[in-house]
Amino acid sequence: MYNKVYIEITNICNMNCSFCHGHSRVPRRMSKEEFKLILGKLTQHTKYIYYHLMGEPLTHPQLPDFIKLAGEYGYKSIITTNGTLLSKRKEELLSAGVHKVNISLHSFEDGDDDSYVSYVSSLADFAKAAAGAGTVVVFRLWNKGFDGGKNQTAYNILKENIDGEWAENTRGVRIRNKIHLEWGERFEWPDKGAGIKGKKVFCYGLKDQFGILVDGTVVPCCLDSDGVINLGNIFNEDIKDILCSKRATDMLEGFKCGNATEDLCKRCGYAQRFV
Repeated sequence: MYNKVYIEITNICNMNCSFCHGHSRVPRRMSKEEFKLILGKLTQHTKYIYYHLMGEPLTHPQLPDFIKLAGEYGYKSIITTNGTLLSKRKEELLSAGVHKVNISLHSFEDGDDDSYVSYVSSLADFAKAAAGAGTVVVFRLWNKGFDGGKNQTAYNILKENIDGEWAENTRGVRIRNKIHLEWGERFEWPDKGAGIKGKKVFCYGLKDQFGILVDGTVVPCCLDSDGVINLGNIFNEDIKDILCSKRATDMLEGFKCGNATEDLCKRCGYAQRFV
């Protein structure tokens, strides 16, 4: 069983963040029928559904329905969001039973100071409401060296607005029960036009995770934004056949030895973290 499966319910985003690789695919939203089909096919493969690869999941009008449906199938739903729509959709999101919300605070690293303060303050309010409803909230600052001083600003605003023990750990800070802050380095997305990153490559793709793009394309990890490594399509193929295909098994065996069988993987900066 996989630790997580990424389902891209939409590849449409309401922002254009400097750190994001973006994609060249046709803008699309997954239908409820398509999502239900995927849930049925994944029942023996994971218990945790992550609602992103590209796109902002909160732009999908049926997101609460998707979360409720996933719960009926026994899945826990994890959202990763830029946070800009959380105030607007807070009540319907929490009432749907979302398990965890990851908020990428670095989405606003290029914004003006006044807007940033308002943005982080509103997210602090969301986090308190979410924690009270039993939802885990993780603030992410995965942009060391690229924040222009905003990371400290974010930290200060959150600390002013959220009471807690604020205990530091290896990943960041445990603010209080169900509310956390994570630090991280900015990473280079894999790109066909990028240079080779290293001789050794290791990845958790196809070992702990895989992804499904909005059109049903199955990819080995959450960083294949354009579906370059197309392993098959879950809408018209059995997921077991896709994951047991020669291309997929060759990738998995290669990673065990530190080798990348796919050219895109050789150009992935994130994969170098695990070598």
